[in-house]
Amino acid sequence: MTATSAPPVDTVDLLIVGSGAGGLSTAVAAADGGVSVLVVEKDAVCGGASAWSGGWMWAPRNRFALADGVVEDAAAPRTYLEHRLGAQFDGERVDVLLDGAPRMVDFFETRTALQFVPGTGIADIHGDTPGAGTGHRSVAPKPVSLRHLGPDVARLLRRQLYETSFLGMGIMAGTDLQAFLHSTRSAKAFAHCGVRVARHLAELALYRRGQQLVNGTALIGRLLRSALDRGVRIEVSTRVVELVTDEAGVVVGARVDGPHGVRTVSAGEVVLATGGFTRDRDRRRALFPRVPTGDEHWTLTPHTTTGDGISLGESVGGYLTSAVASPVAYCPVSLVPYANGRTGVFPHILDRGKPGVIGVLSTGRRFVDEALGYHDYTLAMIEQAPAGAEVCSWLVADSRYMRYYPLGFAKPAPVPTYPYLRTGYLTRADTLAELGARIGVDPEQLQRTVAEFNRGAVVGADPEFGRGATPFTRGSGDPDNPFPNPSLAPLDQGPYYAVKVVPGSFGTFAGLVTDARSRVLDERGRPIAGLRAVGVDQASVFGGHYPSGGINLGPAMTFGYLAGTEIAAQVRDQRAVTA
Repeated sequence: MTATSAPPVDTVDLLIVGSGAGGLSTAVAAADGGVSVLVVEKDAVCGGASAWSGGWMWAPRNRFALADGVVEDAAAPRTYLEHRLGAQFDGERVDVLLDGAPRMVDFFETRTALQFVPGTGIADIHGDTPGAGTGHRSVAPKPVSLRHLGPDVARLLRRQLYETSFLGMGIMAGTDLQAFLHSTRSAKAFAHCGVRVARHLAELALYRRGQQLVNGTALIGRLLRSALDRGVRIEVSTRVVELVTDEAGVVVGARVDGPHGVRTVSAGEVVLATGGFTRDRDRRRALFPRVPTGDEHWTLTPHTTTGDGISLGESVGGYLTSAVASPVAYCPVSLVPYANGRTGVFPHILDRGKPGVIGVLSTGRRFVDEALGYHDYTLAMIEQAPAGAEVCSWLVADSRYMRYYPLGFAKPAPVPTYPYLRTGYLTRADTLAELGARIGVDPEQLQRTVAEFNRGAVVGADPEFGRGATPFTRGSGDPDNPFPNPSLAPLDQGPYYAVKVVPGSFGTFAGLVTDARSRVLDERGRPIAGLRAVGVDQASVFGGHYPSGGINLGPAMTFGYLAGTEIAAQVRDQRAVTA
């Protein structure tokens, strides 16, 4: 009889489970402080949902705002959050975030490969709330060439989500995006787009992959480069089987299963950063509203976001809180049918606020200011869709809109609409009544809704919902719109088009309860020694609200940076004691 040998033991100061923005931020900050770090990722590539995101981070009072002369006290964004979060306002954690965010930006900008561009004109979503910012509170990763980051990053980095690209090419919000939207109206914009597309096609021919990284891929690519430069070990296709605790209940490592089998990793601390549970069907059914089977939801997160971090935390005494305004960070999505039978998921971020489009329920009525944030739009759709019916809405536009703007996955002129009509992604009709009949929307009410909307749009007003009245919703429109309000134009040029929109998500807000130091707490409010959670494994600091763009990545990066910095300081102190 052959004795079974014990699994080999690996020893590090810090073990991080997951490789999204929160996990990599923690890794870089800790390794910069001299800590040995191992990141394990169960997928074959790194980045999780962060790599498929827009890459924006809410980080008020950052160095770029100061450079532009925008000096605000922390009381301003704090006031905004107090009013928006209401009963879910957690003053201690909010204060740590507001103090740490500018320091996080300083650290990465001055010490690492992660460089930023400022969100100068990106306003907080609810501009009529006291303390709302009109810009300068967010940052995004600076675009970068994958060739500059090196082959080790190229091997590890998740590719751009196809549905949010153009032929696989990412487009950066700002001047790059505006050029694509104005390519048929400006010779300069057309030339810019021609150069970008030609370069991308050349890169595909040479490297079988676009090399210009923007948005979330630029964020993760730069974080990976920063981590590798500091000696962080990154193992993909490696999952955590269980956390290991000592006799006192202190988390002292984990058993991991990777390409070379199962082994034990001994660690001074473990950080959970696995990306939440949007792919966990059972948790969706239990926590998401109007999801009776768990399948009535389409997420934009990778298939690996199955709640592993939550389950690991629960296994040692942590707990998932559902005491949030929303358990999920919603986004309206449409389903893209492909010839090979695959269904793509497209997020409606850009189109809803452009002039010449409205959103209606099956009743034919509008239900929200379409130019508000994607979370607000979806939440209103879920709350107001007729009881017992499918939760969905329709974005309806006219032919003038289709010349200038995308309608979901359908691109504007000169890209033809025929492919989208042939697959059934778009529906077209010569009249609004005919369109309503085809998509199952009350035809008569749809005509009345559009007529009422048009009367206000021509004079720049939306009496029903006030669209275009705040900096955020005006910024969602088009400054070159010939009508008075950048976000409003009448729908009066047939034929008319519609795309069906259903609830989707970018991540979860319900998560493990932590303190302001990201330590996982048990149900009696006591920290579980040796265990922290960052990113969306940690319950949202905003209590399930969505006050501004970048409110997932901003806290993920900030709390990750703070946790990594603190862990490094603790390791140095322990070494000094034992020296």
